[in-house]
Amino acid sequence: MRIRRNSHLLALTALAALALTACEDGTGVKDEGASRPASSTATAAQPTPGTDKGTGTAPTKDTTGSAGSSGKSGGTAGGKSGGTTGAGTGAGTGGDTGDKAADTASDSRVLCNGSNTRVTAQTVARPLNHMLLTVTNTGSRTCDLTYNPVLRFDEMQWVPQAAKETQPQAVTTLAPGESGYAGVLLSAADGSGDGGQTAKKLTVAFQGYTPNSDGGASATPTLPAEGVYYDSSLTVTYWQQDMDDALSW
Repeated sequence: MRIRRNSHLLALTALAALALTACEDGTGVKDEGASRPASSTATAAQPTPGTDKGTGTAPTKDTTGSAGSSGKSGGTAGGKSGGTTGAGTGAGTGGDTGDKAADTASDSRVLCNGSNTRVTAQTVARPLNHMLLTVTNTGSRTCDLTYNPVLRFDEMQWVPQAAKETQPQAVTTLAPGESGYAGVLLSAADGSGDGGQTAKKLTVAFQGYTPNSDGGASATPTLPAEGVYYDSSLTVTYWQQDMDDALSW
């Protein structure tokens, strides 16, 4: 009986020694080490934060940043471009509008008078006792011959009347280089006029846009050397666009 107990104790001692030997030779550690590759493999299946950030997030961020930068640049450029275009258009239109207004003003009609025309006076054979006034626009702008010429021979103290029946439908307008006309009845053909005399000087005054208003500088066309005879019948026509109309009265 004692022998069996001793044998049993010996067997337990041997097992304990064997277990201790196994721990010392690293078998248990090797087993734990074998389980570690499995854990490492599982971890490798899902990228580590550092790897994911380096390979996925960074490129995406760069791309997004580039797109965002481009978008911002495009938006800014577009906005500035649009703003600049708008400002340029406004300024250009304002400038073009200002330039056109100036052009329109420079091209607008002015009054014809002694400062922008050449005036001549000549007697004619037909009709009898008539004289023709010719006004030529020597300026660079179109001018208007309004109403009728206001004549003064020498130092006469009265103003010859205008024949109402000669008033044209529209104001006589002269483009640069064009001429307008007026006829002058100097004396009655039948001698019914009185106060006849011979004038050596003629002054032609111009009217403004209202009757008897000042139209600007007067003209002093040269009269024939022998002078011009006139009497109380002295009458003028309205300014005419056509010479024949001026002399048909």
